[in-house]
Amino acid sequence: MVSAPLLAEGWGDYSLLDAGEGMKLERWGAWTLARPDPQALWPRARAWEGWHAWYHRSREGGGSWERRAALPEAWQVGWKRLRFKVRPTDFKHTGLFPEQAANWGWMADQARAAGRPLKALNLFAYTGAATAALAAAGAKVTHVDAAKGMVAWARENAALNAAAPTAVRWIVDDCQRFVDREARRGTLYDALVLDPPSYGRGREGETWKLERHLWPLLESCVRVLAPDARFVVLNTYTTAVSPLVLDRMLAAALGGRGGGLRSAELALPIATGGLLPCGATARWCLEGEA
Repeated sequence: MVSAPLLAEGWGDYSLLDAGEGMKLERWGAWTLARPDPQALWPRARAWEGWHAWYHRSREGGGSWERRAALPEAWQVGWKRLRFKVRPTDFKHTGLFPEQAANWGWMADQARAAGRPLKALNLFAYTGAATAALAAAGAKVTHVDAAKGMVAWARENAALNAAAPTAVRWIVDDCQRFVDREARRGTLYDALVLDPPSYGRGREGETWKLERHLWPLLESCVRVLAPDARFVVLNTYTTAVSPLVLDRMLAAALGGRGGGLRSAELALPIATGGLLPCGATARWCLEGEA
């Protein structure tokens, strides 16, 4: 079932101050950043003043930051009881997608309600916010990403949240290859999180294109889901892929398992009014409300 947008709650150190004209103005702790956003197609609600850094796109691709202040290389922000390192990167990102808090809270609730330590697989796990949320809720997480630098960043986030050394298994690998090996080994997981990019390259130059490769990966993932698996979360920021597409893909992949399925846009409330769409998500759970 496709539902109303899911909104992130629990933020104290983050706020979307305004959005429009292809940009968004955000407060990350003590610092205000202006970054491109292709979904913000409407006019800005007010003049933007007091920002500390503004990301300008280049006609040749990529871009660079214009800084008005001595912005630190990195700093921390908090969501509920969790802490995360953020850093303005050369590709406009900060290492954190605040709208995903809508899923972090839900996944943590699922892990706590299971009544047992869940064995979770986090694919395309990036800087590990979902990993930290699941580990804090008592899950044992296998964290997989093809980028060594992102896994190192995720380890820093785990350390910030005092994750036990045995709570997370860190894997630098291509996600498809890793899942196929786990299936051959007969390894099973109680929970699955997938946040694949639209396009990417693996550690050895493998190419990933979501429209071509997501379904085969889902088929492989079903082979490593335990018969009594608790939940699956699938995200995408590919604008051509709607929540309804994710809904149908999960329904097809998980057919016969029962449980509940919910798909929706993720969105962030804008302080000046309205919502900024931030990708699509689909959630399946064996018990409770998806």
